[in-house]
Amino acid sequence: MPSKLKAVDPKATEPKKPFILVFGKPATGKTFVSLDFPSVFFIDTEGGATRDHYTSKLKASGGMYLGIEQGSQDFDVITDQVKALCTEEHNFKTLIIDSGSKIFNMEVAKEADRLGDKDAFGASKKPAIKQMRRLMSWLNKLDMNIIITAFEKPLWAGGEQTGVTYDLWDHQMEHEIDLCLHVQKLGANYTARPRKSRLLGFPEGVSFPWSYEEFSSRYGEEIINRKSTHIALAKPEQVAEAIKLIGIVKLDENNKQDKWVIENQTSFDEVEEEKMTKIISYLKGKIA
Repeated sequence: MPSKLKAVDPKATEPKKPFILVFGKPATGKTFVSLDFPSVFFIDTEGGATRDHYTSKLKASGGMYLGIEQGSQDFDVITDQVKALCTEEHNFKTLIIDSGSKIFNMEVAKEADRLGDKDAFGASKKPAIKQMRRLMSWLNKLDMNIIITAFEKPLWAGGEQTGVTYDLWDHQMEHEIDLCLHVQKLGANYTARPRKSRLLGFPEGVSFPWSYEEFSSRYGEEIINRKSTHIALAKPEQVAEAIKLIGIVKLDENNKQDKWVIENQTSFDEVEEEKMTKIISYLKGKIA
């Protein structure tokens, strides 16, 4: 009987491109250094990267710009752009969202205004967190170098400031990324200190020069410069077949797999083609 085990030799897996959160005060090189990465697709949520020293770098990298006029302050637009980068053929290698703080906090403020005096126990953050989770699900599928910048804010404990942290989806962002960097400007130089790292070349608490040259030499320039690949989404006819089967088979909400199918059928057009093939096979198996 053939084995059902699916694990492969770890050396057969292709090295993943970096997924980085960079936070710090203004003018510490968060954006300026990030623009040295290759072939940047730049989502400017703040509308502040239109100055010549930014646009010159972006153009030199072969990059493109998505600003406020193109919808950069709309969470749905950002997520749809990431979805397109995941699923379309293109020449971009790096995605920068500058900043994540801006779009997250705008969403929180919008909900706080809606709730008024009914805002309690973090209720105003719920829609922003939901949007972040959807965005993260696509970012985790994206075969590009990903850099999200964030504002710096005080870290408090026991009524006293104990340090600084990032102003974005508190306590959760670090679980989603490979590397969280606190950047500073010391004299004329930018430095980065890993606050959280899954990468051997970037030990936590050990500062290094914040520059593309230094980062790429540590991470591997061949990985950063590798052409991005895209994923194939379910074909319309697959989605239609799956929906038709759901109307035929009896699904049990107490069954974990059945419950997933029921809850996610409205977003089948965002499911990968290979996974949709498995869903259809599963549904057909329930008919037999």
